[in-house]
Amino acid sequence: MSRPVMFKFRLFVAGEAPNSAQAIANLAAFCRAHLPDRYEIEIIDVFREPKRALAEGIFMTPTLVVLTPPPVRRIVGTLSHTQTVLLALGLQDLTA
Repeated sequence: MSRPVMFKFRLFVAGEAPNSAQAIANLAAFCRAHLPDRYEIEIIDVFREPKRALAEGIFMTPTLVVLTPPPVRRIVGTLSHTQTVLLALGLQDLTA
């Protein structure tokens, strides 16, 4: 029996901006619904860590970086379109 694939996300946000808050809420809801017990989320505020954002090539927020499973992918936006997120993560088979 193989272990389920773990997803590691890094979400870059801009403080408490509405789009940032929406992206955080949408990512949390998406993970609870589609990846229960299979995800880790790190949230980076670009206002507090601007050098880190620049070092990672983040020029727009919110930006979700999918670190694992490979390949590394980026999704820009509030993550409100579940079908698009599923497709970007290679999980289109989970669509209902």
